This record gives sequence, C-alpha cells and structure tokens, in this order.
Amino acid sequence: MAPIRKIKNYHYVLLVLVGLIYLGSRTVPPVVTPPLPALSARQQGNQFVGSAACLSCHKDIVESHLLTAHYRTSRPASATSIKGSFKPGKNKFVYNKLAEVDMESKDDGFWQIGYWNGTPLQSCRFDIVIGSGKNGQTYLYWKDDYLYQLPVSYYVPLNEWGNSPGYPKTFPLFTRQIPAHCLECHGTYARAEVVPDSGTRYPGREIMYGVDCERCHGPGGDHVTWHANHPGEKTGKYILDANLMGRQQRLDACALCHSGARKELKPTFSFQTGDTLDQFSTAAYSMDSLSNLDVHGNQYGLLVSSKCFQKSDQMDCSSCHNVHVNEANNLQVFSQRCMKCHNGKDHPFCTMPQVVKSQLTSNCIDCHMPLLPSQKIFMQMSDSSRSRPDLIRTHRIAVYAANTKKFMKSIH
Repeated sequence: MAPIRKIKNYHYVLLVLVGLIYLGSRTVPPVVTPPLPALSARQQGNQFVGSAACLSCHKDIVESHLLTAHYRTSRPASATSIKGSFKPGKNKFVYNKLAEVDMESKDDGFWQIGYWNGTPLQSCRFDIVIGSGKNGQTYLYWKDDYLYQLPVSYYVPLNEWGNSPGYPKTFPLFTRQIPAHCLECHGTYARAEVVPDSGTRYPGREIMYGVDCERCHGPGGDHVTWHANHPGEKTGKYILDANLMGRQQRLDACALCHSGARKELKPTFSFQTGDTLDQFSTAAYSMDSLSNLDVHGNQYGLLVSSKCFQKSDQMDCSSCHNVHVNEANNLQVFSQRCMKCHNGKDHPFCTMPQVVKSQLTSNCIDCHMPLLPSQKIFMQMSDSSRSRPDLIRTHRIAVYAANTKKFMKSIH
C-alpha cells in the first residue's frame, strides 16, 4: 500500500495519541525552533516567539502552565521525558517466542530494536515523546523529514511497555507515518506539507513542542513587540483573549482536539482560537449518536450530551478546567467546582443519604464522571493476562449505577 493511502487512515493514529491523551525558566531555552512562517494571510508578519517571551509579564502563569499535561504532551526524547525503563529485565516487549522489541540506551540516544528469532531486524531511535506521561506515552522517530511511530508505547497504570494500539499483535512494525493532524493536537505548530506518494513531510523539522501559550492565544510576536515598546500599557494588544470570546468560540478551541477524529476541510494548523471549527473540519459523528460515543477521544461530544451542559447557557470546558494549572487527577478540586452549582439551591443536590457533604466536596466525580473502559484502545502487554482496555474518565455527566454502587461500598 502506498504511503499516501496510509495517511488517509490518520484517525487510527489520532486514537493512539489523543489518549496519551511541561518545565522552564528564564535561564532555560524555550522548546521552540527559530521563528516560523506565518500560518495565513491574517497572521502575516506575526511570528511565534515561544513561552519564554511571556515570562517577563506573565511569570506565574507561564511557570504554572509548564507543569501541565498540555505543555508536556510532546517533547524531545530524553532520559527525563521517557517514562519507560531501560534496565535489563524491564526493557522488553515480547510478542511471542520469535518476536520482541528491546528498549536500549546507547551513547547516541535511546532506541527500539525489533528482533525476530534473536536476529535484529530494525533499529530506530526515540526522537519525540508524545503524551505527558499521566496515562501513557508513545514515541516517534525521524527518517529524513518524515515522522514515524515506534511500535512500543508505555502505559503508566501498569508501569510497563506495551504494543502501540492499532499495531499488529504478533510482529513489530516501524512503518506508521505521522500526519500533521497528530501534531496539531500535540504541539503548538509544525511546518508540514503533504507530498504525493510520500506522505507528510516536515521541512527542516520545524516543530514547536507542547500545547504552549501561543497554541491558544495565537502567535505572540506582535504582542511582545508592542508591549516591549509600551511597558505601561496593561490592556493586551495583538493577542487572543478567551474572556472576550463567545461560549461556542471557547468550546471550539477545545473541540479541535477533544472531539475525536474530524474530516479536514482546510489545511492543518489553519484553525485559530476564535474561529468557527466547523468551517475548518467536520465531526465524524452525528448529534443523534452522542450518547453512544466511546469514552476515548471525544470528550467534547460527551460533554454536550450531558444535562448539565444542555441546561446551562454558560457552561464550557473552562467551567471545570483551568488550563494554566496542573490539576490532573485532583478529584477534590473538580468536585468543589461541581458543588458551586449543585448546592441544593440553584441545582439538585446528591440524593444519596449515606453521602455526607464532606465526601461530596472531595469526590463526586467517580459517581458521575467515572473512569470507563474504551472500546477502541486496548493495551496489549507481553503478559496477556495483564492486557486490558484503556480507562478514560468520561465527560458525559450522568448517573452511573454500577460506579455509584462501587463508590458507596468504598466509603463504608
């Protein structure tokens, strides 16, 4: 099959990367290439500058954001960014008696080496880490100016190497190309072009890693220049401010990456916060099927199918999530935000008499937004008895009887 046909199946890659789906200071260079080309006519002349340029005015926000899963969702591969172990006995993924992949640390970097009956077949270096490491990571390697996914990923819940989802279960392959759609959600910008019969090329390997300030606020070159020349001006110029946008504009900014695989209408990276997303890509699901969505990949669709969302004219992703702060897995923080509305006055209160208020403020999430098994992502481990579906916290806010029963047992 020609590489260009493989690219058309990019949604399989998205399923891998979305579920896997950040650190710096003034003295640490930003994880950013030199100034990149403008994205479109309206951005002509407005260049990316990197988060380090934001530190002088927004130090606290930047330093907090550098610790979030968004910022850490892509990074150059290194001893600190790769979660998996390279120690003997812990550095293998075994497919069967004949096939395995070994993870090896060498002087020139970290490598995945595929073996067949003890004979090395292919060796590729870890070049890019995709995934913050909260749930898992997958890895990419460069071949010329093309990116490919390595066959072995890492699963944090089991602390083990595992087969990259969607790859063959019996033999390691190193041939899955990475289209720009993946980097659009796991990075701030990448210069990319589709080459007929070859796939997606990244000229000069120009990638801005992580979902950084400029991914949501737009290129900051003009903003930084203007405020450097007008230090007394407190109103932000030439920068996107979510507070000045409508509800759907804010939702669309998140839905770009959190609404599952989408059909592209315009080139990758052309969507900018504040745009209407459906003018750039269309959802691969219908509104009538929202309640049947898989928990993996489309948290936006699950949210908008919830009564909480449908009965509110203000609720959006930022009602619960502060993207500038690392709040991952802090159920108490999210529960307290639920309680701001569900206080028994403005909205219904918990009807379970066994649950006291202190328990609600620490965890109402496991009952109404539980971790559910994905029907699309299966974690294949060397020990088949440990293989299992990926668990993702659903964003469809509802009553889950089985999970509520389990929670009630845990508090007694």
